[in-house]
Amino acid sequence: MFRRDYLVRLIEDMTQMIATVFSLKQQRKHTEARVKLDELFKREFGLNTGLLTSLSAADIEQLFRNHGVLEADKLQSAARLLEEEADLLNDTQREEEAAALNIKVLQLYLKAGLQGADVSLIGLPERIQGLKERLRTYVLPEVVTRDLLVFMEQQGQYAEAENTLYHMLDNGMISYEEALTFYQRLIQFEPEQLVQGGLPLEEVHEGMEDLARRFKQ
Repeated sequence: MFRRDYLVRLIEDMTQMIATVFSLKQQRKHTEARVKLDELFKREFGLNTGLLTSLSAADIEQLFRNHGVLEADKLQSAARLLEEEADLLNDTQREEEAAALNIKVLQLYLKAGLQGADVSLIGLPERIQGLKERLRTYVLPEVVTRDLLVFMEQQGQYAEAENTLYHMLDNGMISYEEALTFYQRLIQFEPEQLVQGGLPLEEVHEGMEDLARRFKQ
């Protein structure tokens, strides 16, 4: 109960702060907006924005481990604030820095989602989808792409997962055996479940056939 109360309060604080930041951005007061974000980072996480933007996603993840256990909901909350920082960078014509930070945020979102975060807390699937679209012209690191494949499958977004799989195949990120295992897992699902995920059973079989042709099996 304490954990849930803390998370609800945290999200309420974040929502209010993000609204304030949005208002400041509209007024082109980017310095003031960044100060507000930094205040929330320090108050809730004991960290500052500058430190987090300088660390790798893997290093940030370690900051949110308690006795080896990842505090996934806190991690996704911190990542949400980093996404706002990326928006500030983009608004001030620092597009490449913004993209690099958004890739980091995407990696953190995926890690949190795969480690049991409450996906409804900040609308995690929607935030991930938004970042995917924003970063569509960038090449994502393999570790991010692999996590994206697993997350999409776990969320029942099978068509999106297959699109990620094809991207990995096109870029040599996945072996025939790994790709085949993906389709073999899907075959075990009920046809209605596959349809709901945008990938009917006949398309799963077509995917397996295409995979065999690619690798001349």
